[in-house]
Amino acid sequence: MSIDVVHILTRGRHAPRALSTHLVGDRSPDDPHRFTRITLHIAVDGDVPDEAVARAIQLSHDKYCSVWHSMRQDIEFTTTYDVRR
Repeated sequence: MSIDVVHILTRGRHAPRALSTHLVGDRSPDDPHRFTRITLHIAVDGDVPDEAVARAIQLSHDKYCSVWHSMRQDIEFTTTYDVRR
């Protein structure tokens, strides 16, 4: 998703100075210890509108992220973000 977000922002003429992600996952206590919940936080540095970041994340999640679309769809997946100007 990080690569998608950078690509979408850049194509929209919003060039972030930096982008970092932090992923936290909760796993089932029982075998096979699969992920049950994932939270991905994306931090964008630069003069990028919040709406552009939210749109890029949504497009990645809904359409472009092959990893997300390869995972079980019953995993609770949450994304958050902040823009540091």
